[in-house]
Amino acid sequence: MAGRVTLAHGSGGRASHELLAFMVQAMGGEALPPFEDAALLPLAGSRLVVSTDSFVVDPLFFPGGDIGALAVHGTVNDLAMRGARPLYLTLGLILEEGFGLDLLGRILASVREAAAGSGVRLVAGDTKVVPAGKADKIFINTTGIGVPLSGAPPLSCADARPGDVLILSGSMADHGVTVLGQRQGFALSGDLRSDTAPLHRLVEEMVAVAGQALHVLRDPTRGGVGTTLNELAQASGVGIEVEEGAVPVRESVRGACELLGLDPFYLANEGKLLALVAPERAGEVLAVMRRSETGAEAAIIGRAVAEHPGRVMLRTAVGGSRFLDMLHGEPLPRIC
Repeated sequence: MAGRVTLAHGSGGRASHELLAFMVQAMGGEALPPFEDAALLPLAGSRLVVSTDSFVVDPLFFPGGDIGALAVHGTVNDLAMRGARPLYLTLGLILEEGFGLDLLGRILASVREAAAGSGVRLVAGDTKVVPAGKADKIFINTTGIGVPLSGAPPLSCADARPGDVLILSGSMADHGVTVLGQRQGFALSGDLRSDTAPLHRLVEEMVAVAGQALHVLRDPTRGGVGTTLNELAQASGVGIEVEEGAVPVRESVRGACELLGLDPFYLANEGKLLALVAPERAGEVLAVMRRSETGAEAAIIGRAVAEHPGRVMLRTAVGGSRFLDMLHGEPLPRIC
């Protein structure tokens, strides 16, 4: 792979996949595995679920959250997408010389509150300080450890099956539009707030009602719903068809995207999940989701099909159809 790393390589879209392919090859791998949100590891007859993530959001504080809460929720949610109950977190900080201790204190208080609210314990950490100009204020790394929920299926992005019903847990693009507005100082109308939230309790309720009929869970963060659906279609070898009119988007978010020329399908979410569920249990899963605070706006937005494997077809609101491709380029850097 020639050239240099660009911001597009961090978008979560096609360029990110190309970079991952390069990295896997450089480390001796021959083929790209399905990239899961967390790893299931055998341990003395049982299993652990482990995930690691890094957070570089700009700005550090935004309506609805901040980098501290985002770091906790993001890692908790990655564990939840593999059907795990989060238990422990580690916290690594890279601080730029000159970063204000008042801001650091606010961020750490947010980490503490988010961890307590998610029911996880901080058990280890590390801090490094680099010279001024060698970083951008603060970067956070977290590693999460959990255990599989009782009765949880071995959830994998490769387990979608034709006929599965596709559910989105709520309105998309809230986080992406909110962060963009704060970063650029846009006076966007409406109550724009990040959706950052822990999803593991919602997942517990979904597992309890669906059991083995719950096939796939994924949180559509970088690259948004459009890119995540492409990842699922490719990993599972199915086609996915989405009804545009069924996808929940807040009017304030839709208006901001129209104003700025952005597609909400490719903007980040930090408190939403996509689920692929066997059709005989989809109604029960949707009902239990709608009774939860984090799933109150859940909607069936499509299904998995045998046709056009590896591709996502969008049935548009005006009666046409088009393929919804993976994100190209980098519309919104440093979003999480």
